[in-house]
Amino acid sequence: MSEISVLLIEDHDLTRMGLKIELHSRSGFKVVGEADSAYLGLKLLETTNPDVAVIDIGLPGMMDGIELTRKFRRYQEETGQSQTKILILTMNYAENVVLAAFAAGADSYYMKGTDVNKFIEAVQATFNGNSWIDPAIASIVLRKMRPSALEIEYEQVLETYPLTQRELEILGLIVAGCSNSQIAEKLYITVGTVKTHVRNILNKLCADDRTQAAVRALRSGFRNSYSETHVRNILNKLCADDRTQEAGSGVLETLTQREREILDLIVAGWSNSQIAEKLYITVDTVKTHVCNILDKFKS
Repeated sequence: MSEISVLLIEDHDLTRMGLKIELHSRSGFKVVGEADSAYLGLKLLETTNPDVAVIDIGLPGMMDGIELTRKFRRYQEETGQSQTKILILTMNYAENVVLAAFAAGADSYYMKGTDVNKFIEAVQATFNGNSWIDPAIASIVLRKMRPSALEIEYEQVLETYPLTQRELEILGLIVAGCSNSQIAEKLYITVGTVKTHVRNILNKLCADDRTQAAVRALRSGFRNSYSETHVRNILNKLCADDRTQEAGSGVLETLTQREREILDLIVAGWSNSQIAEKLYITVDTVKTHVCNILDKFKS
């Protein structure tokens, strides 16, 4: 198997040196060039034709990493060179910067200060044609994706990698942040059965782990329909007759004020990211509340 060629474009000498040493210490990687400015980086991109270019956003001078990415993508369109993938390297997680980087043509986004093993994982994933998105900025990207395009892409994913109904239920719970044991308890199956389904889901989605599967599902337009539809169906049943209304009222009384707010928004058709934005909390916090709500209805 040939080595993955990597070009490092980073103005901080120590950071660049550290990444170079780390890549050289791993088998399967080869650093083919280094640059401390966007201008030198662009020249090396055009001449070395690397598999993956690691580009720092905060490069000095008139051209930063985002503009460099934009110029190189334009060069690729003009020359037909499509081999090189771009992994953005930065400390900046501001929404406008993140979105600008992807709009310019970045394939992946890695935050400095993250475990170096994650950096190696990001390079490998980017080389394989996958978008590696640091969890710290994933919600920003997902929130801004256009629903119409996502629905089309999601249909294509399902057509290419068809999931069974049980796998879709489990994927929904993975997206909601549930562990294997929690999934097993909710679906009344064994943990071993859950692990088998998770393994099948990872294979069908070409994902390396649960986190990547969840991110890929969300980026493809997947909506956590299991949890949201489940809660909505429960509410419909509560309104069906006096007996269910009486039984449900006791459950609703156990919900916290925040859980009631989230439940109302779910019933109104809001997604997790929309709820997070409205209530000024993280998407992970919303998912935790959703799991708690489900647990209370189940009990």
